[in-house]
Amino acid sequence: MTIRTEPETGLQYVELSHPWHHNQPVLPGLDELILYRSVNHAKHGVMSQKFKTTFHTSTHVNAPIHLVSGAKGVGEIPLETFWGTGVVLSIPKLQWELITADDLSVFEEVVQAEDIVIINTGWHKRYSDSQDYFGHSPGLSVEAAQWFIDKKIKLLGVDTPQVDHPLATSLAEHRNGPTMKRLAPEYERTTGRNAKSDFPDWVPAHRLLLQHDIPTIENVGGDLDVVTERRCTFHAMPWRWNEGDACVVRLMALMDPEGRYQVESGQTTA
Repeated sequence: MTIRTEPETGLQYVELSHPWHHNQPVLPGLDELILYRSVNHAKHGVMSQKFKTTFHTSTHVNAPIHLVSGAKGVGEIPLETFWGTGVVLSIPKLQWELITADDLSVFEEVVQAEDIVIINTGWHKRYSDSQDYFGHSPGLSVEAAQWFIDKKIKLLGVDTPQVDHPLATSLAEHRNGPTMKRLAPEYERTTGRNAKSDFPDWVPAHRLLLQHDIPTIENVGGDLDVVTERRCTFHAMPWRWNEGDACVVRLMALMDPEGRYQVESGQTTA
């Protein structure tokens, strides 16, 4: 766990992103990241790289247009959405458990309007190219999504691969799925319940959030435990890509325990 402290101001920085790299974990059904050096130091004296990818990999933000036709793209979301005060909620969850409105009720006085909220279920510790990380993760219930909408938060981050329960995604029998063919049968063998009956709708919680202009960040990671149950300032700027449905972000938390840092006033230097 690492907190980087700036000596002159005492400002503290905490990494909340997973690395973005070749052979990184990729959601089943999505293309692998193709990354290579088109120019290298040994031959050319300089390095340049090319890549082909979907931006729904590593720690990334989803814009409303991802699930809502005609809605805002990444570059159309106001800048202030990706910077500001917020809180990390500790809601430990195990395999296939739902984050419910009851779980959130204890945070009624903690979460404020216009907050950036990040949920720590503990699942970020399992981040890997594995069936466990993608197929067994917890997920947000529709009622929990509505709770955040009612609280008027401006951005929601989760430490899971998707906002919704995996059985409510195309990993199971939804949309172009199942992209994990064993998932629904495993759920039914383990729980004795029917997956499609328990999760009849495709990504309902995520869709509801984006319909209400609340962007989401998936695969939150890094040193998340360091700032859990703390109020911090968060920063997660994506590209200025107006039509973008998603974009990899470098998510971080900032803390100013001594109160010595001050944003510049914008006074002219002329």
